[in-house]
Amino acid sequence: MRRLRRLAHLVLFCPFSKGLQGRLPGLRVKCVFLVWLGVFAGSWMAYTHYSSYAELCRGHICQVVICDQFRKGIISGSICQDLCHLHQVEWRTCLSSVPGQQVYSGLWQGKEVTIKCGLEESLTSKAGSDGAPRRELVLFDKPSRGTSIKEFREMTLSFLKEKEHASRLLGYCGDLYVTEGVPLSSWPGATLPPLLRPLLPPALHGALQQWLGPAWPWRAKIAMGLLEFVEDLFHGAYGNFYMCETTLANVGYTAKYDFRMADLQQVAPEAAVRRFLRGRRCEHSADCTYGRDCRAPCDTLMRQCKGDLVQPNLAKVCELLRDYLLPGAPAALRPELGKQLRTCTTLSGLASQVEAHHSLVLSHLKSLLWKEISDSRYT
Repeated sequence: MRRLRRLAHLVLFCPFSKGLQGRLPGLRVKCVFLVWLGVFAGSWMAYTHYSSYAELCRGHICQVVICDQFRKGIISGSICQDLCHLHQVEWRTCLSSVPGQQVYSGLWQGKEVTIKCGLEESLTSKAGSDGAPRRELVLFDKPSRGTSIKEFREMTLSFLKEKEHASRLLGYCGDLYVTEGVPLSSWPGATLPPLLRPLLPPALHGALQQWLGPAWPWRAKIAMGLLEFVEDLFHGAYGNFYMCETTLANVGYTAKYDFRMADLQQVAPEAAVRRFLRGRRCEHSADCTYGRDCRAPCDTLMRQCKGDLVQPNLAKVCELLRDYLLPGAPAALRPELGKQLRTCTTLSGLASQVEAHHSLVLSHLKSLLWKEISDSRYT
């Protein structure tokens, strides 16, 4: 007991010498205040973290709603039986960043999978099941006249299955989708609790990347995959798409360092973005934002958003790659790589209007990176 009291005394009143305490009587009070302030701040952060966890992680509610709709015949899908009757879909770690989109790691048929469930869509569908049409995946505009909902869904699922740089779709049940396992994150800070991530200063992000991220040649390989994904988005058979949340948190990779888009929900079709911006009232350009960073200029005379985006996909990705690739790059490569990335970040206008210029910049970047890593074990 005496040892515990002594330990508490040392912690609370700081191990200053008696002579120092006599000369600085106020130091002991300050130390006690700082310790208790730290305890209070830590307790508050723990409380907010766990209260937000209850709000963010509601997979059990999602499963109840989905299975209720399945039993009533409102929805169907390839994994409904395994999810609701056979209970063969195992929910594991919660990865949700917003309450309306539940994301979990899981296990199904012996495979590590990702479970995604649109909770708000499911609840809306349940409430309006008498006559309101259900919301389909937001990867496409409305199907053309004469296209059945079944054909439209098959087209959508085919798109998801064939997208090389997206996690492959394994099955679905209504608004719940099961894809390949969660890709590793290129941003070490992604493992931190969501509430703590915004508190990290940009300089610390770079330091974490250097210390905890993949070696530079692996980063170059991941970047090559990201650039190929951008190329797919405006050369695809399904029209143009926009990346509307360009952050390292969405840049994932496999065990072989092949790029995988962590969240396809942030990729929007051109038609959806234009429909959102068309006629939208604005005071400033900030009012003309779709998602996180798909921004269009505001016509201040008409007070309406214009249809063309300020930055194309490639410019936003190159801005991201500046902080991702330049630190730790080989000294001989760094000047030319920096020059190419600076040129790339200045691109403006729709990719469809300046496709040749975009393709040229993209080709130069890919060639530069490939030349550096092609003759090494990293390929």
